[in-house]
Amino acid sequence: YGLVGPSGAGKSTILRILDLLENPTQGEIFYRGKPVGAGRSERLKVRRRIGMVFQQPVLFSGTVLDNIFYGLKVRGEKFAANKNKLKDILNLVGLEEMEKQKATTLSGGEAQRLALARVMVLEPEVLLLDEPTANLDPKNVNMIEKVLLEIRERYGTTIIIVTHNLFQAKRLVDEVLLIYDGRLVEAKPADEMFRAPEHPLSQAFIRGEIAF
Repeated sequence: YGLVGPSGAGKSTILRILDLLENPTQGEIFYRGKPVGAGRSERLKVRRRIGMVFQQPVLFSGTVLDNIFYGLKVRGEKFAANKNKLKDILNLVGLEEMEKQKATTLSGGEAQRLALARVMVLEPEVLLLDEPTANLDPKNVNMIEKVLLEIRERYGTTIIIVTHNLFQAKRLVDEVLLIYDGRLVEAKPADEMFRAPEHPLSQAFIRGEIAF
């Protein structure tokens, strides 16, 4: 799913609500058909099924491998029991030659791929992405997009991405949801949205007349 809309429309806020980092002012969040309650333990169980990658990755001290293993370590997992999984994730994001490199020395694109690996090693059912390629060069944009398509194919992960890039939305998403002024304007399969949007705001978006 691709969330599109102008700056300030509420896209990032929606992601934070879906990740249970913020509470909605009204309405409910449902996960697998069941409402997510207010209890801390219940919300934690759901959050452990969700992964989120922000526009600006925050890296921990230590090596690339330390960063990827961190979430498993917090959950009480042993390194030796996860060697194959860690190697597989490193290969997935193209960082297999950098596992011993200090995370803080990575380039912007490498850091974003590391942030993605750190989430995917936990095998989330839902992956939330907030402009993950906004500040990257074309090479790294292409690499991350390939990784996202591989994740969807290999793991069957539900992916929700916020993007300002119309061409990226065309390349990646199955369904487009246009957000404007905090509300959902139109939701359509991507090919229909780009070919025959119904709402005037959607039409303006496709024509490039809305400033994003």
